[in-house]
Amino acid sequence: MISFKVILLIICPLVFIAGFIDAVAGGGGLVSLPAYLFAGVPIHIAYGTNKFANCIGTGMASAKFLKSGNIKLKPALISAAGALIGSWVGAQLVLLLDEKYLQYSLMIILPIVAIFLLFNRNFGQDTNIKEVPIRKLYILSFIIGLIIGVYDGFFGPGTGTFLVLAFTSICGFNMITASGNAKIVNLASNLAALVVYILNGKVSFMIGIPAAIFAVLGNYIGAHFAINKGSKFIKPVIILVISMLFIKIIVDFI
Repeated sequence: MISFKVILLIICPLVFIAGFIDAVAGGGGLVSLPAYLFAGVPIHIAYGTNKFANCIGTGMASAKFLKSGNIKLKPALISAAGALIGSWVGAQLVLLLDEKYLQYSLMIILPIVAIFLLFNRNFGQDTNIKEVPIRKLYILSFIIGLIIGVYDGFFGPGTGTFLVLAFTSICGFNMITASGNAKIVNLASNLAALVVYILNGKVSFMIGIPAAIFAVLGNYIGAHFAINKGSKFIKPVIILVISMLFIKIIVDFI
């Protein structure tokens, strides 16, 4: 039986790293959730406690992006509304479809996205952004939230990363603004899931509170780097997250 101190020693540093990654490019759950499981936390408690720490960490990152002026708030809130609807739909699809079909698709899509980012040096930079009419922007934001919300409810890993890519490529945001808007959408969907976990007693606050402190630190530093370094810093982290997600999918098949 692992002692409580050892559990925290395993979880907290990895949650810090996850928070840093999540604030920059999304996908921190690919690091944080395995940390809880590796430390021996039961799977449902791991999911709930992970959501608790993530919510607080994402809240910090959202506040920092908002304070810096790198969030388009109305499109972000509209997208968050779409994500809440989509997440509910995705959760229902879990009961009807095998997630392996989505995994097969991602095994093809993820390498293509990574190659595109590697060879498109101007992607997400201020010199390569486009202005989208405001009404169209609101519609696109809702659709992005809805579709990626379905993905989040159905499968989940890398949701924040896909939001950043969608806001950049479809809405014409630079990567800093796309990352900021993704935080608001992620925060909304995480809060909705967290309420369910808390009501069902699936959150360990003894683990979650220390983990949340490290999540806040990771998110704060990650947001600082993203805001100050811009797309040249964000893009490599996105490629890292895509690589981790690809490896996770391959391992799941083995």
